[in-house]
Amino acid sequence: MNCILAGVGGQGTVLASKLIAQAGRTAGRQVRTAETIGMAQRGGCVVSHVRTGDVVLSPLVPLGQADVLIGFEPAEAVRCLPYLKAEGTAIVCTKAVRPVTASLTGSAYDGSEMVEYLQKNVPHLILVDGEAICAAVGSPRALNVALLGAALPALGIAPADMEQALRASVRPQFVEMNLAALRLGAQAQKKADEKGETDHD
Repeated sequence: MNCILAGVGGQGTVLASKLIAQAGRTAGRQVRTAETIGMAQRGGCVVSHVRTGDVVLSPLVPLGQADVLIGFEPAEAVRCLPYLKAEGTAIVCTKAVRPVTASLTGSAYDGSEMVEYLQKNVPHLILVDGEAICAAVGSPRALNVALLGAALPALGIAPADMEQALRASVRPQFVEMNLAALRLGAQAQKKADEKGETDHD
């Protein structure tokens, strides 16, 4: 299973990749990961590669070979779309993060054009209202786990394995909040399936 996670610095992209890796190990798979962080601490793009399976020789996902693309931000999802297989699944947060270049030039960016592009070009697309889920659980830092909840079926990860990874990786006082975000993300995926927005057959 090949997964690409794309976001900007501060969104928890690297932690999300570590949680996928931990859940994969719990399920008895071999796991390799890699990150391209760059100017992440200044709001730059962050791309994480996660590969799991019986035998994994390289940590980097080749272009066109990702089974799953998790986009923490619409433009970052579009930027990494070349990694996704034609039949792959994209899970994308609809809330835009205004890039530094837009702030400096005064140009408008709300992510809507990127979402429309994804809707036209990704047959298996799950859009997640991450802002609403974070508001429901009381923390903007729960976005990464909410997206993981929506991605579990595509990742082939059992909810129990991800919950175990969360309990092992998150400070005790934040466990319940993150478990709530995971479940709300899973509900968003189920609603998308019911609407026929995506499938995993």
